[in-house]
Amino acid sequence: MWVLRAIGRPVTAAILTLTTLLGYAPRPALADRSLGVPPRVLRHEAVPGPINWKPCPEDDQVQCGTMRVPVDWSVPLGPQIELQMARNPAGEPAARIGTLIVNPGGPGVSAVNLALDHEFFNPEVRRRFDIVGIDPRGVGRSTPILCNQDLVDAKPPPLFTSEAEFRKAEEYNRRLAADCSARSGPVYDHADTVSVVRDMEAVRIALGAAEISFYGASYGTLIGQLYAERHPDRVRALVLDSVMDHSAGVDAFLGQTAEAVQAAFDQFVAWCARDEKCVLRGRDVRAIWAALMTRAAAGELIDPYDPTSRIRPWDLISAAFSAFYDPQWYSFAHYLKEAHDPAPLARSAAPRLEEITPHSFPAVICQDWALPVNGFTGYRDRLRALAGKAPQMQASPLALTAVSGCLGRTAAPVNPQRPIPPARGPVLVVNARYDPATAYPWAQQVARQLGPAARLLTYQGWGHVAYSHSECVSAAVDRYLTDLTLPAGGATCPAVEPKPFGVG
Repeated sequence: MWVLRAIGRPVTAAILTLTTLLGYAPRPALADRSLGVPPRVLRHEAVPGPINWKPCPEDDQVQCGTMRVPVDWSVPLGPQIELQMARNPAGEPAARIGTLIVNPGGPGVSAVNLALDHEFFNPEVRRRFDIVGIDPRGVGRSTPILCNQDLVDAKPPPLFTSEAEFRKAEEYNRRLAADCSARSGPVYDHADTVSVVRDMEAVRIALGAAEISFYGASYGTLIGQLYAERHPDRVRALVLDSVMDHSAGVDAFLGQTAEAVQAAFDQFVAWCARDEKCVLRGRDVRAIWAALMTRAAAGELIDPYDPTSRIRPWDLISAAFSAFYDPQWYSFAHYLKEAHDPAPLARSAAPRLEEITPHSFPAVICQDWALPVNGFTGYRDRLRALAGKAPQMQASPLALTAVSGCLGRTAAPVNPQRPIPPARGPVLVVNARYDPATAYPWAQQVARQLGPAARLLTYQGWGHVAYSHSECVSAAVDRYLTDLTLPAGGATCPAVEPKPFGVG
């Protein structure tokens, strides 16, 4: 939950665009015959590939490729969709280890962009591996799921207080699904992660790689878990950074993430009390927050960056959640101060034409997770329980967006939760102790499920995607990727204090 975000992005608006995250939700058995394909059909399955490579328009040192795969893997000779990928060749071909497939999460973030990024991975990894990013089906350049932006923006805040609001959300979800399906075609109903895993195996075959290494961040860790389960003999190394626990039922899904985001809020308050650069230092941050939430609920809180709009409670919670990703504590403290003691900047609102935007998040989540709430009463009771776990944040924005976004959908998920079986080979699991999106207990739970072959490395600091926040973590990941050396059991990396935006 679920996304790899740019480091140092300032908080400049109250509203977090959750549709590109997660953040930050009955699966048949994974044997081919359980997917409804008789063995005699499987013998005639289309051969994967070829991949058509050419220089990327953004960077001619990187190769961009396209490949067609079945839209529905249970009908392998049926209609196809196009996958797009990028391959950043190893900087030193003579020292090349192999192929590192990467996915930055979401669901909905482009893996092609990560492969095009020459800075995320350290030089030794770029020197030793061909880094391959495949935009998952429905995402980025790979037959993206498209929806009307105005309809996406009309999503009701999920803090429903009445049966009527709950029912309107169900109807909204059905309208959004119909719009996205009509604009996107059959990929909309086949965006689950098991299908992504089958695509990834087809790419491996087309690449001619006997085995691959994999780095998955956030929601990308679910791809890695399922791929290693299905193709254990094809995995050389597996890094799961900021981990999804796909065994979590709806209450653990909501409850553990609420505790995680509340812990992130508490860490922000503690930082503000100790750092003289916090503009709220010496003030009661929790009291300021409570006052802002009260004004937001009354419709009286003006956006300090857009005086034409009002901030709702959900907007305020989402802004905090967004700030905790890096974390952007300095910027967020300024944001709260300006909202509490406003001196708004003038900004004009311009009309907008119809905009069609990629929006794979609900399609993927609702096919990967069973998140029943038993009607409005069950939903209301869960909100009350979450508020007890997270008195300031009330809930995880990503988790509650996922649950509320699947209300009213009639199709059962094709890839619902279950524990991952023990791993056959060594796996490196990484998570920040105060990750606001993928709760630290999820990493602990997944490491236990994977068994003695897995090693959990804990970053004792803050933010989402530990590789990007700690040189200690990235060095351990690089060491494992290059020579398969895992950290010692119980290994930790010290917290790194965040710096103000723009400070190196």
